[in-house]
Amino acid sequence: MILTKSVGSLTKHTLLLTLTLLSSFSVSSFDRITGEHFASRSEVIAPHAMAATSQPLATQVALNIMRQGGTAIDAAIAANAMLGLVEPTGSGIGGDLFAIVWDAKQQKLFGLNASGRSPKSLTLDILKQQGTKIPSYGPLPVSVPGAVDGWFELHAKFGKLPMKTLLAPAIEYAKQGFPVSELIAYYMQKSVAVRGQYPGFKEVFMPSGTMPRKGELFKNPALAKTYQEIADTGRDAFYKGKIAREIARYMKAQGGYLSYEDLATHHSEWVEPIGVDYRGYTLWELPPNGQGIAAQQILNLLEGFDLKAMGFDSPEYVHTFVEAKKLAFADRAKYYADPDFNSLPIKQLVSKEYAESRRTLIDPEKAAKRDHAGPVEGDTIYLTTADKDGNMVSLIQSNFRGMGSGMTPPTLGFVLQNRGELFSLKEGHNNVYAPGKRPFHTIIPAFVTKEGKPFMSFGVMGGATQPQMHAQILINMIDFGMNLQEAGDAPRILHSGSSQPTDEIMLDGGSVHLENGFSAQTRRSLIEKGHKLQEMVGPYGGYQAIMRDPTTGVYYGASESRKDGQAAGY
Repeated sequence: MILTKSVGSLTKHTLLLTLTLLSSFSVSSFDRITGEHFASRSEVIAPHAMAATSQPLATQVALNIMRQGGTAIDAAIAANAMLGLVEPTGSGIGGDLFAIVWDAKQQKLFGLNASGRSPKSLTLDILKQQGTKIPSYGPLPVSVPGAVDGWFELHAKFGKLPMKTLLAPAIEYAKQGFPVSELIAYYMQKSVAVRGQYPGFKEVFMPSGTMPRKGELFKNPALAKTYQEIADTGRDAFYKGKIAREIARYMKAQGGYLSYEDLATHHSEWVEPIGVDYRGYTLWELPPNGQGIAAQQILNLLEGFDLKAMGFDSPEYVHTFVEAKKLAFADRAKYYADPDFNSLPIKQLVSKEYAESRRTLIDPEKAAKRDHAGPVEGDTIYLTTADKDGNMVSLIQSNFRGMGSGMTPPTLGFVLQNRGELFSLKEGHNNVYAPGKRPFHTIIPAFVTKEGKPFMSFGVMGGATQPQMHAQILINMIDFGMNLQEAGDAPRILHSGSSQPTDEIMLDGGSVHLENGFSAQTRRSLIEKGHKLQEMVGPYGGYQAIMRDPTTGVYYGASESRKDGQAAGY
């Protein structure tokens, strides 16, 4: 649920009362005897293995796989399959996948871009005839699902147990049923209004006529059969076999363009992660078509400020963060796209020299209303796992917009993604639609090293929220001294309304959304600097993290208090 109220519409008396009430919810260190001001609970600490996902059953599946001798990569695949069943509001094999893997044997990071491409038969002219933007739902925004190919690429390179073993828990739960958890039940209910109009959706998710409620057992026998086919036959079952033919048949019946050929020619891509230093720690992100380097651009800009001296709950920090985000997102809107179709200036965008030149645009006293890209040359799940050998996986996977396009082949048991909505229709734009092209992507895994050794695997799901929260997690830990759990629980800053890769331009400065815990004084000062504040509940992301002690090898786990998730280890 998202609740918004523009501060600009409040009377002065009401505004002061609202700000006082909001600030009264701030958490005090006295609430925890150990003094972590914002931690909802302690970090999870374990010597051998750790898993952190957005749903407890998936976390337990991951741990069980590692107890059977599976690698962290095996555990991540099994957990992702499980999440596709128990959290269809954010994931599933109808969507895409990105991952960063720390391989302990080679002491090296590997990046995988398992995002799908647009249909070859769908042209820009056809889309322009439909309107001024690509629709959010229905057949037009559907692109090739990349997740299953991503599983098999990861498994071939780093897996140990058979794929049948990895998919077995999800298959069993799909057959026998699982109790739907609280937040997932809420979002499933919200998904019916639009997606329920499309053939197959209600047959899969509402067999009794209504969406399952919290605690209600839900079965998905069609997905169980699909998973079994993949387990028995391999990735070609999805891209060249029965599943591919059924997807193509269903899409054609709905007037869509995704074809058997599109599926049969799909392939993932191994990519080099990009590392950027922030105060002695290196944040690693994947290159575009994702938005990961936006987090690095934000941190590069902020490295020139003494955030620790400003303080966490200070108008100076919040203002500086928001202004840095605006600058990074202006570049994101202009430059981030499929590198196969563009020559992207990535090296310049993440350079310290570029950040230094852009930093001068931040006015310490005034909120920028318009954002400009610099001149340069040239709804989702996140999970992380770590095993006894020191392998670590940072994996993110999504349908986009929660339950995707609504396109649901009923005999297959999953929804196809609507990621193609994020193309631009403006000719000449880096992210303009083209057949066989990967759209701009919001989902980004992250990894942190220190002095070349693994320090932390983490991510924060949630659209444009993600790079903002990647930066805030590191700032909370490095600048403000928070522990792994507290860094995720601390109240978050979210700015919305920046220019977008889909052609929207910021002209009014956008809006700042602060979670409860920021003081009334800070809120008043931000308004005086020209920021528009809006109350929002819901869009602040979903965090999971695993940190490794470089001396002992002990793992620390943290999970999002705003979600249904769990971190656990052994």
